[in-house]
Amino acid sequence: MTSAKRLAAEKAIEYVEAGSIIGVGTGSTVAHFIEALGRMRDRIKGAVSSSEQSSELLRSAGIEIHDLNATGPLALYVDGADECDPHKRLIKGGGGALTREKIIAEASARFVCIVDPSKQVDVLGRFPLPVEVIPMARSLVAREILAMTRAQPVWRQDANERGVVTDNGNLILDIHGMSITDPVALESALNQIPGVVAVGLFARRPADIVIVGGEPPQIL
Repeated sequence: MTSAKRLAAEKAIEYVEAGSIIGVGTGSTVAHFIEALGRMRDRIKGAVSSSEQSSELLRSAGIEIHDLNATGPLALYVDGADECDPHKRLIKGGGGALTREKIIAEASARFVCIVDPSKQVDVLGRFPLPVEVIPMARSLVAREILAMTRAQPVWRQDANERGVVTDNGNLILDIHGMSITDPVALESALNQIPGVVAVGLFARRPADIVIVGGEPPQIL
């Protein structure tokens, strides 16, 4: 059976306009989208990538990568999510690309989010909320988050217990144990902590369309 991730990714191709530059996110579901996008590479101008990982996949698919500063506003951004609530608000950043993902989403007229059914939740927070932070502010931000939310921020580390470093040279704190009933307010509050670069809540700017993989895919 075709995977739900692949089915969602293939459906998203229907939103791609000929001659356009596509904003492309990061993750396993997006990898399927890039594969499908490669089959129509001669009909698009290229892509703006949210990560070095996706850039490598795009180059392998023969798709030209553009700088967002040069392209200006984009018509379409396609990305996955770690969680999605019924209002199309998201938690993103499990792959560490949340800041660039947030920038491209903001620059795009339409944000299409592709997920498998396991990512749908009634209330955000089951998946730890990523927060990208300036390295020198890691402990400060962690203390502020604990005081603000009473939830536990954990410094993301790799298998060798070294801090995971983003493509921007920053660190990530993952906030565990939250039930996010007002994601817009929480996103705003966390953004005010000095040292926070970006918060993995996509609530102020949620997805416009969510495609849930299945046979057939569900459009929200």
